[in-house]
Amino acid sequence: MKILFLVVGKTDDKYILEGVDKYRNRLKHYIAFDYEEIPDLKHRKTLSELQQKKQESDLILGKLKAGDHIVLLDEKGKMFRSLEFANHLQQKMNSGIKRLVFVVGGPYGFDSAIYQKAQEKVSLSKMTFSHQMIRLFFVEQVYRSMSILRNEPYHHE
Repeated sequence: MKILFLVVGKTDDKYILEGVDKYRNRLKHYIAFDYEEIPDLKHRKTLSELQQKKQESDLILGKLKAGDHIVLLDEKGKMFRSLEFANHLQQKMNSGIKRLVFVVGGPYGFDSAIYQKAQEKVSLSKMTFSHQMIRLFFVEQVYRSMSILRNEPYHHE
């Protein structure tokens, strides 16, 4: 199985980019993991919230393939403890899914077309985090999950 982490918008925060790269490099030893940024919309300030979500939706849909299992990182999604998330990923790996796609939307969330296409929603916390920080938190949690599944000492109960 391959994991694609698809995020809307770029980040210029060096510490986030360094952190994401750190865990992406660590993940190479466990699973095929790709990270892809969809560029910010041009003329975003002239677009309504609905127009932004629609345009972002079109860009997201353009990155998806038939057979993808799509999981939205969404505040209304299911929450997992780290061990539970590791087990959830293991179930996905065992299910024969070829590509598991996790998606972070833009500042206003997702268009209805994306909600309809997704199979799952996952929330990382009841707290609200910036779309920039979510990138680092999520990649670290995937790495943590892989280390849990291999019984490595990264995670402690």
